[in-house]
Amino acid sequence: MFKLEGKRVLLIGLGARGRSACRLLCESRAMVVAIDSDNSELLQKETDHLVKMGVQVHLGMVNPDSKLISNLDLGVVSVGGIRESKWLTALGKINVPVISELELGYQQLRCLNIAVTGTNGKTPTAKLIEQLLIGFQRATLLAGKVDCPICDFVAKSKELDYLTLAVNSFQLELTQFFQPTVGVLMNIDPDHQDHYGGMVEYVTAKARLFNNQQTFDWAIVQSEALAQIRSLGIEIPSKIITFSSSNRRADIYLSRGLIVSRVSGWEGPLLDFNECPLEGAHNAEIIMAALAVGRVLKIPLEQSVEIIKNQAPLPHRYETVAEINGVRFINDSRSTNFAAMQKTLSSVPSQGEPNIWLIAGGRDKKSPFHDVGPLLSQRVKAAYLMGETREKLRSAWSLFTPCRLVKSLEDAVNQASEIAEEGDIILLSPASEDSGSFNGYQHRGEMFRQIVERLAGCSKERSTGNGLSAPKISKVMSR
Repeated sequence: MFKLEGKRVLLIGLGARGRSACRLLCESRAMVVAIDSDNSELLQKETDHLVKMGVQVHLGMVNPDSKLISNLDLGVVSVGGIRESKWLTALGKINVPVISELELGYQQLRCLNIAVTGTNGKTPTAKLIEQLLIGFQRATLLAGKVDCPICDFVAKSKELDYLTLAVNSFQLELTQFFQPTVGVLMNIDPDHQDHYGGMVEYVTAKARLFNNQQTFDWAIVQSEALAQIRSLGIEIPSKIITFSSSNRRADIYLSRGLIVSRVSGWEGPLLDFNECPLEGAHNAEIIMAALAVGRVLKIPLEQSVEIIKNQAPLPHRYETVAEINGVRFINDSRSTNFAAMQKTLSSVPSQGEPNIWLIAGGRDKKSPFHDVGPLLSQRVKAAYLMGETREKLRSAWSLFTPCRLVKSLEDAVNQASEIAEEGDIILLSPASEDSGSFNGYQHRGEMFRQIVERLAGCSKERSTGNGLSAPKISKVMSR
Protein backbone atom coordinates (compact mmCIF):
# COMPACT_ATOMS: atom_id res chain seq x y z
CA MET A 1 0.00 0.00 0.00
CA PHE A 2 1.21 3.49 -0.86
CA LYS A 3 1.77 6.05 1.88
CA LEU A 4 0.78 9.36 0.36
CA GLU A 5 1.79 11.99 2.92
CA GLY A 6 4.71 14.02 1.64
CA LYS A 7 4.90 12.10 -1.64
CA ARG A 8 5.19 13.84 -5.00
CA VAL A 9 2.42 12.50 -7.26
CA LEU A 10 1.66 13.11 -10.93
CA LEU A 11 -2.04 12.91 -11.78
CA ILE A 12 -2.74 12.27 -15.48
CA GLY A 13 -6.19 13.16 -16.81
CA LEU A 14 -8.39 15.82 -15.23
CA GLY A 15 -11.85 14.51 -15.99
CA ALA A 16 -14.30 13.98 -13.12
CA ARG A 17 -12.44 10.92 -11.81
CA GLY A 18 -9.08 12.69 -12.10
CA ARG A 19 -10.29 15.75 -10.20
CA SER A 20 -11.70 13.46 -7.51
CA ALA A 21 -8.33 11.71 -7.22
CA CYS A 22 -6.63 15.11 -6.90
CA ARG A 23 -8.84 16.01 -3.97
CA LEU A 24 -8.12 12.73 -2.19
CA LEU A 25 -4.38 13.14 -2.74
CA CYS A 26 -4.49 16.65 -1.31
CA GLU A 27 -6.49 15.46 1.70
CA SER A 28 -3.79 12.79 2.19
CA ARG A 29 -1.15 15.57 2.19
CA ALA A 30 0.53 14.54 -1.03
CA MET A 31 2.20 17.09 -3.31
CA VAL A 32 0.22 16.90 -6.55
CA VAL A 33 1.09 17.86 -10.11
CA ALA A 34 -1.85 17.37 -12.49
CA ILE A 35 -1.77 17.42 -16.28
CA ASP A 36 -4.28 17.09 -19.13
CA SER A 37 -3.95 17.52 -22.89
CA ASP A 38 -7.21 19.50 -22.92
CA ASN A 39 -7.05 23.25 -22.40
CA SER A 40 -10.68 24.26 -22.82
CA GLU A 41 -12.30 27.09 -20.88
CA LEU A 42 -14.62 24.56 -19.24
CA LEU A 43 -11.73 22.47 -17.89
CA GLN A 44 -9.96 25.62 -16.72
CA LYS A 45 -13.02 26.52 -14.65
CA GLU A 46 -13.42 22.95 -13.35
CA THR A 47 -9.82 22.87 -12.11
CA ASP A 48 -9.79 26.28 -10.41
CA HIS A 49 -10.61 24.73 -7.05
CA LEU A 50 -7.69 22.31 -7.40
CA VAL A 51 -5.29 25.22 -7.87
CA LYS A 52 -6.66 26.78 -4.68
CA MET A 53 -5.98 23.47 -2.89
CA GLY A 54 -2.33 23.66 -3.90
CA VAL A 55 -2.34 21.40 -6.96
CA GLN A 56 0.03 22.38 -9.76
CA VAL A 57 -2.32 22.19 -12.74
CA HIS A 58 -0.89 22.11 -16.28
CA LEU A 59 -3.41 22.04 -19.12
CA GLY A 60 -2.69 21.53 -22.81
CA MET A 61 0.22 19.24 -21.94
CA VAL A 62 0.54 16.74 -24.80
CA ASN A 63 4.22 15.82 -24.56
CA PRO A 64 6.02 14.83 -21.33
CA ASP A 65 7.96 17.54 -19.54
CA SER A 66 11.16 16.35 -17.87
CA LYS A 67 10.81 18.94 -15.09
CA LEU A 68 7.32 17.77 -14.18
CA ILE A 69 8.22 14.09 -14.00
CA SER A 70 11.44 14.53 -12.04
CA ASN A 71 11.57 13.33 -8.42
CA LEU A 72 8.16 11.63 -8.63
CA ASP A 73 7.09 8.96 -6.16
CA LEU A 74 3.87 7.88 -7.89
CA GLY A 75 1.76 8.33 -11.00
CA VAL A 76 -2.04 8.16 -10.86
CA VAL A 77 -4.05 7.84 -14.06
CA SER A 78 -7.74 8.59 -14.51
CA VAL A 79 -9.78 6.99 -17.28
CA GLY A 80 -9.33 9.97 -19.56
CA GLY A 81 -5.62 9.98 -18.83
CA ILE A 82 -5.21 6.54 -20.39
CA ARG A 83 -5.06 8.36 -23.72
CA GLU A 84 -1.94 10.24 -22.62
CA SER A 85 0.27 7.25 -23.50
CA LYS A 86 3.39 9.37 -23.98
CA TRP A 87 3.31 10.33 -20.32
CA LEU A 88 2.84 6.72 -19.23
CA THR A 89 5.80 5.68 -21.36
CA ALA A 90 7.93 8.42 -19.86
CA LEU A 91 7.05 7.33 -16.30
CA GLY A 92 7.88 3.74 -17.19
CA LYS A 93 11.35 4.71 -18.37
CA ILE A 94 12.19 6.25 -15.00
CA ASN A 95 10.55 3.39 -13.05
CA VAL A 96 7.83 5.45 -11.38
CA PRO A 97 5.00 3.19 -10.18
CA VAL A 98 1.68 3.97 -11.89
CA ILE A 99 -1.80 3.11 -10.61
CA SER A 100 -5.36 4.00 -11.62
CA GLU A 101 -7.64 6.25 -9.60
CA LEU A 102 -9.61 3.06 -8.84
CA GLU A 103 -6.57 1.59 -7.12
CA LEU A 104 -5.89 4.86 -5.32
CA GLY A 105 -9.42 4.99 -3.94
CA TYR A 106 -9.48 1.28 -3.09
CA GLN A 107 -6.33 1.53 -0.98
CA GLN A 108 -7.97 4.19 1.19
CA LEU A 109 -11.35 2.44 1.62
CA ARG A 110 -12.54 1.31 5.03
CA CYS A 111 -15.21 -1.16 3.89
CA LEU A 112 -15.63 -4.22 1.67
CA ASN A 113 -16.52 -3.75 -1.98
CA ILE A 114 -18.60 -5.44 -4.67
CA ALA A 115 -17.22 -4.65 -8.13
CA VAL A 116 -18.99 -5.09 -11.46
CA THR A 117 -17.36 -4.92 -14.88
CA GLY A 118 -18.13 -6.00 -18.43
CA THR A 119 -18.27 -4.55 -21.91
CA ASN A 120 -21.96 -3.82 -21.37
CA GLY A 121 -24.38 -3.79 -18.47
CA LYS A 122 -22.03 -2.97 -15.59
CA THR A 123 -23.83 0.17 -14.40
CA PRO A 124 -27.41 -1.22 -14.36
CA THR A 125 -26.11 -4.41 -12.71
CA ALA A 126 -24.29 -2.43 -10.02
CA LYS A 127 -27.40 -0.29 -9.53
CA LEU A 128 -29.60 -3.36 -9.10
CA ILE A 129 -27.15 -4.89 -6.61
CA GLU A 130 -27.17 -1.61 -4.69
CA GLN A 131 -30.98 -1.76 -4.50
CA LEU A 132 -30.89 -5.36 -3.22
CA LEU A 133 -28.44 -4.40 -0.48
CA ILE A 134 -30.47 -1.35 0.54
CA GLY A 135 -33.62 -3.50 0.63
CA PHE A 136 -31.79 -5.90 2.96
CA GLN A 137 -30.81 -2.97 5.19
CA ARG A 138 -27.13 -3.07 4.30
CA ALA A 139 -25.35 0.27 4.12
CA THR A 140 -24.01 0.78 0.61
CA LEU A 141 -23.43 3.44 -2.02
CA LEU A 142 -22.85 3.13 -5.77
CA ALA A 143 -19.52 4.47 -7.01
CA GLY A 144 -17.06 4.15 -9.86
CA LYS A 145 -19.07 6.01 -12.49
CA VAL A 146 -18.09 9.41 -13.89
CA ASP A 147 -20.64 11.21 -11.68
CA CYS A 148 -19.59 9.32 -8.52
CA PRO A 149 -15.85 8.49 -8.56
CA ILE A 150 -14.55 6.07 -5.95
CA CYS A 151 -12.17 8.67 -4.47
CA ASP A 152 -15.16 10.80 -3.43
CA PHE A 153 -16.45 7.96 -1.23
CA VAL A 154 -13.36 7.23 0.85
CA ALA A 155 -14.42 9.45 3.76
CA LYS A 156 -17.88 7.84 3.84
CA SER A 157 -16.64 4.26 3.50
CA LYS A 158 -16.13 3.63 7.22
CA GLU A 159 -19.91 3.94 7.63
CA LEU A 160 -20.70 1.38 4.90
CA ASP A 161 -21.03 -2.38 4.82
CA TYR A 162 -20.12 -2.47 1.13
CA LEU A 163 -19.21 -0.01 -1.57
CA THR A 164 -20.82 -1.13 -4.83
CA LEU A 165 -18.59 -0.31 -7.81
CA ALA A 166 -19.08 -0.17 -11.57
CA VAL A 167 -15.56 -0.36 -13.05
CA ASN A 168 -14.14 -0.51 -16.57
CA SER A 169 -11.10 -2.09 -18.18
CA PHE A 170 -9.07 1.15 -18.18
CA GLN A 171 -9.38 1.34 -14.40
CA LEU A 172 -8.63 -2.34 -13.92
CA GLU A 173 -5.52 -2.52 -16.08
CA LEU A 174 -3.63 -0.25 -13.67
CA THR A 175 -4.67 -1.93 -10.42
CA GLN A 176 -2.20 -3.56 -8.06
CA PHE A 177 -3.90 -4.71 -4.85
CA PHE A 178 -7.57 -4.19 -5.80
CA GLN A 179 -9.61 -7.06 -4.34
CA PRO A 180 -13.42 -7.17 -4.50
CA THR A 181 -15.20 -9.40 -2.01
CA VAL A 182 -17.60 -10.18 -4.85
CA GLY A 183 -16.46 -9.59 -8.43
CA VAL A 184 -19.06 -9.64 -11.21
CA LEU A 185 -18.12 -9.96 -14.89
CA MET A 186 -21.11 -9.40 -17.17
CA ASN A 187 -19.62 -10.11 -20.62
CA ILE A 188 -16.60 -9.49 -22.85
CA ASP A 189 -17.28 -8.25 -26.38
CA PRO A 190 -15.04 -6.32 -28.80
CA ASP A 191 -14.61 -2.72 -27.64
CA HIS A 192 -11.89 -0.10 -27.22
CA GLN A 193 -9.76 -1.81 -29.85
CA ASP A 194 -8.22 1.57 -30.66
CA HIS A 195 -6.58 1.35 -27.22
CA TYR A 196 -5.93 -2.37 -26.80
CA GLY A 197 -5.18 -3.35 -30.38
CA GLY A 198 -6.56 -6.86 -29.85
CA MET A 199 -8.92 -8.96 -27.76
CA VAL A 200 -6.16 -10.70 -25.77
CA GLU A 201 -5.16 -7.46 -24.05
CA TYR A 202 -8.79 -6.49 -23.51
CA VAL A 203 -9.77 -9.85 -21.98
CA THR A 204 -6.67 -9.76 -19.78
CA ALA A 205 -7.62 -6.29 -18.50
CA LYS A 206 -11.14 -7.45 -17.61
CA ALA A 207 -9.77 -10.57 -15.87
CA ARG A 208 -7.74 -8.37 -13.51
CA LEU A 209 -10.98 -7.97 -11.56
CA PHE A 210 -10.23 -11.36 -10.01
CA ASN A 211 -6.41 -11.26 -9.77
CA ASN A 212 -6.17 -10.65 -6.03
CA GLN A 213 -9.22 -12.54 -4.88
CA GLN A 214 -8.81 -15.34 -2.35
CA THR A 215 -10.58 -18.70 -2.03
CA PHE A 216 -13.16 -17.16 0.32
CA ASP A 217 -14.15 -14.44 -2.21
CA TRP A 218 -16.75 -14.85 -4.96
CA ALA A 219 -16.67 -14.46 -8.75
CA ILE A 220 -20.02 -14.12 -10.54
CA VAL A 221 -19.16 -14.60 -14.22
CA GLN A 222 -21.04 -14.93 -17.49
CA SER A 223 -20.15 -18.43 -18.73
CA GLU A 224 -19.06 -17.17 -22.17
CA ALA A 225 -16.74 -14.60 -20.57
CA LEU A 226 -15.30 -17.27 -18.28
CA ALA A 227 -14.47 -19.39 -21.33
CA GLN A 228 -12.65 -16.43 -22.90
CA ILE A 229 -10.59 -15.92 -19.75
CA ARG A 230 -9.68 -19.58 -19.42
CA SER A 231 -8.70 -19.77 -23.09
CA LEU A 232 -5.80 -17.45 -22.19
CA GLY A 233 -4.72 -19.75 -19.37
CA ILE A 234 -6.01 -17.39 -16.69
CA GLU A 235 -7.59 -19.07 -13.68
CA ILE A 236 -9.88 -17.39 -11.15
CA PRO A 237 -8.83 -18.20 -7.55
CA SER A 238 -12.19 -17.53 -5.87
CA LYS A 239 -15.47 -19.43 -5.72
CA ILE A 240 -17.35 -19.16 -9.02
CA ILE A 241 -21.02 -18.95 -10.04
CA THR A 242 -21.71 -18.75 -13.77
CA PHE A 243 -24.76 -17.33 -15.53
CA SER A 244 -25.96 -17.06 -19.12
CA SER A 245 -29.10 -16.31 -21.09
CA SER A 246 -28.02 -18.66 -23.88
CA ASN A 247 -25.96 -21.41 -22.21
CA ARG A 248 -28.18 -23.85 -20.35
CA ARG A 249 -25.12 -25.45 -18.76
CA ALA A 250 -24.43 -22.32 -16.71
CA ASP A 251 -25.17 -22.36 -12.98
CA ILE A 252 -27.97 -19.83 -13.59
CA TYR A 253 -29.68 -19.83 -16.99
CA LEU A 254 -32.78 -18.78 -18.91
CA SER A 255 -35.34 -21.43 -19.84
CA ARG A 256 -38.70 -20.56 -21.48
CA GLY A 257 -38.84 -17.21 -19.74
CA LEU A 258 -37.81 -18.58 -16.35
CA ILE A 259 -34.52 -17.82 -14.64
CA VAL A 260 -33.41 -21.18 -13.28
CA SER A 261 -30.62 -22.15 -10.88
CA ARG A 262 -28.63 -25.35 -10.54
CA VAL A 263 -26.45 -23.92 -7.76
CA SER A 264 -26.15 -26.50 -4.98
CA GLY A 265 -28.75 -25.89 -2.30
CA TRP A 266 -30.49 -23.32 -4.49
CA GLU A 267 -31.87 -25.44 -7.32
CA GLY A 268 -34.99 -24.63 -9.30
CA PRO A 269 -36.81 -21.61 -10.81
CA LEU A 270 -35.83 -18.30 -9.25
CA LEU A 271 -37.90 -15.77 -11.18
CA ASP A 272 -40.33 -15.45 -14.09
CA PHE A 273 -38.52 -12.97 -16.33
CA ASN A 274 -41.75 -12.15 -18.16
CA GLU A 275 -43.03 -10.49 -14.99
CA CYS A 276 -40.15 -7.97 -14.96
CA PRO A 277 -40.25 -4.50 -16.56
CA LEU A 278 -36.77 -5.08 -18.00
CA GLU A 279 -36.77 -6.55 -21.52
CA GLY A 280 -34.27 -8.55 -23.58
CA ALA A 281 -31.79 -11.34 -22.91
CA HIS A 282 -29.12 -8.85 -21.81
CA ASN A 283 -31.41 -7.63 -19.03
CA ALA A 284 -32.11 -11.23 -18.03
CA GLU A 285 -28.36 -11.60 -17.44
CA ILE A 286 -28.32 -8.44 -15.34
CA ILE A 287 -30.99 -10.00 -13.13
CA MET A 288 -29.13 -13.33 -12.99
CA ALA A 289 -25.95 -11.63 -11.82
CA ALA A 290 -27.80 -9.61 -9.16
CA LEU A 291 -29.61 -12.71 -7.90
CA ALA A 292 -26.29 -14.54 -7.62
CA VAL A 293 -24.79 -11.70 -5.61
CA GLY A 294 -27.85 -11.75 -3.37
CA ARG A 295 -27.36 -15.49 -2.87
CA VAL A 296 -23.72 -15.22 -1.73
CA LEU A 297 -24.58 -12.29 0.56
CA LYS A 298 -27.48 -14.31 2.04
CA ILE A 299 -30.26 -11.98 0.89
CA PRO A 300 -33.58 -13.93 0.91
CA LEU A 301 -34.70 -14.80 -2.63
CA GLU A 302 -38.26 -13.59 -2.05
CA GLN A 303 -36.98 -10.17 -1.06
CA SER A 304 -34.66 -9.97 -4.07
CA VAL A 305 -37.44 -10.96 -6.47
CA GLU A 306 -39.81 -8.32 -5.11
CA ILE A 307 -37.20 -5.58 -5.65
CA ILE A 308 -36.28 -6.81 -9.13
CA LYS A 309 -39.89 -6.87 -10.30
CA ASN A 310 -40.18 -3.18 -9.44
CA GLN A 311 -36.92 -2.11 -11.06
CA ALA A 312 -37.35 0.28 -13.99
CA PRO A 313 -34.73 0.58 -16.77
CA LEU A 314 -32.08 3.25 -16.30
CA PRO A 315 -32.17 6.30 -18.60
CA HIS A 316 -30.65 6.03 -22.09
CA ARG A 317 -30.88 2.23 -22.08
CA TYR A 318 -33.62 0.99 -24.41
CA GLU A 319 -35.83 3.80 -23.12
CA THR A 320 -39.06 4.62 -24.94
CA VAL A 321 -39.20 8.41 -25.25
CA ALA A 322 -42.51 8.78 -27.11
CA GLU A 323 -44.91 7.24 -29.59
CA ILE A 324 -46.02 9.59 -32.37
CA ASN A 325 -48.62 8.52 -34.93
CA GLY A 326 -47.90 4.88 -34.13
CA VAL A 327 -44.11 5.30 -34.45
CA ARG A 328 -42.12 4.45 -31.33
CA PHE A 329 -38.95 6.47 -30.53
CA ILE A 330 -36.36 4.57 -28.45
CA ASN A 331 -33.34 6.15 -26.76
CA ASP A 332 -30.48 3.66 -26.47
CA SER A 333 -27.71 6.25 -26.33
CA ARG A 334 -25.78 4.14 -23.79
CA SER A 335 -25.05 1.75 -26.66
CA THR A 336 -21.37 2.65 -27.14
CA ASN A 337 -20.20 -0.52 -28.91
CA PHE A 338 -21.52 -2.95 -31.48
CA ALA A 339 -22.28 -5.73 -29.00
CA ALA A 340 -24.66 -3.37 -27.17
CA MET A 341 -26.34 -2.36 -30.41
CA GLN A 342 -26.76 -6.00 -31.47
CA LYS A 343 -28.44 -6.86 -28.18
CA THR A 344 -30.78 -3.92 -28.55
CA LEU A 345 -31.71 -4.78 -32.14
CA SER A 346 -32.44 -8.34 -31.05
CA SER A 347 -34.66 -7.09 -28.23
CA VAL A 348 -36.88 -4.86 -30.38
CA PRO A 349 -40.24 -6.57 -31.06
CA SER A 350 -40.34 -7.89 -34.62
CA GLN A 351 -43.33 -7.94 -36.95
CA GLY A 352 -41.75 -10.41 -39.35
CA GLU A 353 -40.39 -7.63 -41.57
CA PRO A 354 -37.75 -4.98 -40.77
CA ASN A 355 -39.34 -2.18 -38.76
CA ILE A 356 -36.37 -0.25 -37.31
CA TRP A 357 -34.96 3.05 -38.51
CA LEU A 358 -31.51 2.98 -36.94
CA ILE A 359 -29.47 6.06 -35.99
CA ALA A 360 -25.83 5.14 -35.39
CA GLY A 361 -22.25 6.40 -35.54
CA GLY A 362 -19.75 8.39 -33.52
CA ARG A 363 -16.08 8.07 -32.59
CA ASP A 364 -14.01 5.37 -34.26
CA LYS A 365 -12.82 2.78 -31.71
CA LYS A 366 -11.53 0.34 -34.37
CA SER A 367 -14.45 -1.98 -33.74
CA PRO A 368 -15.52 -4.69 -36.21
CA PHE A 369 -18.25 -3.09 -38.35
CA HIS A 370 -19.26 -6.05 -40.54
CA ASP A 371 -20.35 -8.60 -37.92
CA VAL A 372 -23.73 -6.97 -37.37
CA GLY A 373 -24.61 -7.05 -41.09
CA PRO A 374 -26.93 -10.10 -41.13
CA LEU A 375 -28.90 -8.74 -38.16
CA LEU A 376 -29.30 -5.39 -39.91
CA SER A 377 -30.80 -7.08 -42.96
CA GLN A 378 -33.35 -8.85 -40.74
CA ARG A 379 -34.38 -5.96 -38.47
CA VAL A 380 -33.41 -2.57 -39.96
CA LYS A 381 -35.33 -0.75 -42.70
CA ALA A 382 -32.55 1.81 -43.10
CA ALA A 383 -29.68 3.40 -41.18
CA TYR A 384 -28.89 7.07 -40.68
CA LEU A 385 -25.16 7.43 -40.00
CA MET A 386 -23.39 10.30 -38.22
CA GLY A 387 -20.02 11.10 -36.67
CA GLU A 388 -16.52 10.18 -37.75
CA THR A 389 -17.43 6.52 -38.37
CA ARG A 390 -20.26 7.25 -40.81
CA GLU A 391 -18.28 6.57 -44.02
CA LYS A 392 -16.89 3.31 -42.65
CA LEU A 393 -20.33 2.22 -41.49
CA ARG A 394 -21.85 2.94 -44.88
CA SER A 395 -19.14 0.89 -46.60
CA ALA A 396 -19.71 -2.01 -44.20
CA TRP A 397 -23.52 -1.89 -44.00
CA SER A 398 -24.81 -0.75 -47.40
CA LEU A 399 -25.01 -4.35 -48.64
CA PHE A 400 -27.36 -5.19 -45.78
CA THR A 401 -29.59 -2.11 -45.44
CA PRO A 402 -30.04 1.28 -47.14
CA CYS A 403 -27.73 3.87 -45.56
CA ARG A 404 -27.74 7.65 -45.55
CA LEU A 405 -25.15 10.04 -44.14
CA VAL A 406 -26.46 12.86 -41.95
CA LYS A 407 -24.81 15.91 -40.47
CA SER A 408 -26.47 15.76 -37.07
CA LEU A 409 -28.70 13.75 -34.75
CA GLU A 410 -31.55 16.17 -35.43
CA ASP A 411 -31.23 15.60 -39.18
CA ALA A 412 -31.42 11.86 -38.61
CA VAL A 413 -34.50 12.01 -36.40
CA ASN A 414 -36.34 14.43 -38.67
CA GLN A 415 -35.61 12.45 -41.84
CA ALA A 416 -36.53 9.12 -40.27
CA SER A 417 -39.78 10.50 -38.88
CA GLU A 418 -40.82 11.68 -42.36
CA ILE A 419 -40.54 8.14 -43.72
CA ALA A 420 -41.57 5.97 -40.76
CA GLU A 421 -44.94 4.22 -40.82
CA GLU A 422 -47.24 3.08 -38.05
CA GLY A 423 -45.63 0.15 -36.22
CA ASP A 424 -42.09 1.32 -37.01
CA ILE A 425 -39.40 2.16 -34.46
CA ILE A 426 -36.89 4.99 -34.69
CA LEU A 427 -33.95 3.77 -32.62
CA LEU A 428 -30.95 5.77 -31.43
CA SER A 429 -28.35 3.06 -30.80
CA PRO A 430 -25.03 4.62 -31.85
CA ALA A 431 -22.70 1.64 -31.19
CA SER A 432 -20.07 4.26 -30.41
CA GLU A 433 -19.03 6.99 -28.05
CA ASP A 434 -19.73 10.51 -29.26
CA SER A 435 -17.22 12.12 -31.59
CA GLY A 436 -17.34 15.67 -30.24
CA SER A 437 -20.91 16.75 -30.99
CA PHE A 438 -22.09 15.74 -27.50
CA ASN A 439 -20.73 15.76 -23.97
CA GLY A 440 -21.10 12.02 -23.34
CA TYR A 441 -23.89 9.53 -23.96
CA GLN A 442 -26.17 11.22 -21.41
CA HIS A 443 -26.07 14.50 -23.34
CA ARG A 444 -26.63 12.64 -26.61
CA GLY A 445 -29.65 10.86 -25.14
CA GLU A 446 -31.11 14.06 -23.75
CA MET A 447 -30.69 15.77 -27.11
CA PHE A 448 -32.58 12.87 -28.72
CA ARG A 449 -35.35 13.27 -26.15
CA GLN A 450 -35.66 17.01 -26.80
CA ILE A 451 -35.77 16.51 -30.58
CA VAL A 452 -38.50 13.90 -30.23
CA GLU A 453 -40.48 16.08 -27.84
CA ARG A 454 -40.40 18.89 -30.39
CA LEU A 455 -41.66 16.46 -33.02
CA ALA A 456 -44.44 15.37 -30.68
CA GLY A 457 -45.48 18.98 -30.27
CA CYS A 458 -45.53 19.53 -34.03
CA SER A 459 -47.33 16.28 -34.78
CA LYS A 460 -50.65 17.74 -33.61
CA GLU A 461 -50.47 20.21 -36.48
CA ARG A 462 -49.45 17.67 -39.11
CA SER A 463 -51.62 15.43 -41.17
CA THR A 464 -51.04 11.73 -40.63
CA GLY A 465 -50.68 8.79 -42.98
CA ASN A 466 -47.84 10.14 -45.10
CA GLY A 467 -45.40 7.31 -44.36
CA LEU A 468 -43.68 5.77 -47.35
CA SER A 469 -44.06 2.17 -48.40
CA ALA A 470 -41.05 -0.17 -48.43
CA PRO A 471 -40.36 -0.01 -52.21
CA LYS A 472 -39.91 3.77 -51.94
CA ILE A 473 -37.29 3.61 -49.17
CA SER A 474 -34.22 3.04 -51.33
CA LYS A 475 -35.12 6.02 -53.54
CA VAL A 476 -35.52 8.30 -50.53
CA MET A 477 -32.31 7.08 -48.91
CA SER A 478 -30.29 7.72 -52.04
CA ARG A 479 -31.20 11.40 -52.25
